[in-house]
Amino acid sequence: MSASEAEERAQFTLAMRAKGVDDLELLRALERAPRALFMPQRFADISARDVALPIGCGQTSPPPSTLAVMIAALRLKPSDEVCEIGTGTGYCTALLAQLAKEVVSLERFQTLAVEASARIKAFGVANAAVLWMDAFDFHARGRRFDKVIAHGLIEPPAREFLSLLAPEGALVAAFTGLGAGEQRIVRLTVGEKGPVHVADFGPARGLRPLERGVSRAL
Repeated sequence: MSASEAEERAQFTLAMRAKGVDDLELLRALERAPRALFMPQRFADISARDVALPIGCGQTSPPPSTLAVMIAALRLKPSDEVCEIGTGTGYCTALLAQLAKEVVSLERFQTLAVEASARIKAFGVANAAVLWMDAFDFHARGRRFDKVIAHGLIEPPAREFLSLLAPEGALVAAFTGLGAGEQRIVRLTVGEKGPVHVADFGPARGLRPLERGVSRAL
């Protein structure tokens, strides 16, 4: 790593701390996985900025601070099995894989799924798999996860995604807030007997509504 790259990573970490990200393991994961490795090459020079970036197929990669807050809200443990909805470039997949036992990432666009899978393999991630499929149908497979993270706006009560959770599991996603265009990061925790506990983790930026179906490209 060059001196300039080390300085850039240090500045990025400080920026995340300034945004309220104080989980040391997450900060280390962010340092080990530079965003530029997972973004389109034309954005390499601005990937360290805390902004949303277009990634193809009409999709965007949310600002790193939004991803970091969402990951922190999961309260991951090394033994957790995680389902990620919306692989995108594979950047968040690589972060999650450093903090959990296993990550199954679902992407509705085949182009993005193939590219993300290649990126996380090149990065050296061995405990994550990217599947090209509709996340709204994944619950039918019967698999349950400790944690689920959805990179997009979802409508309550989000039954398809809550049904992916094991008992006492948690879902983190963005919901539409009370204000026009407002997005809120929300953690839904399933209790042992079924009730859902809701916790608000503040505003989100750069997230689009999740869509149904699959597509080869756009």
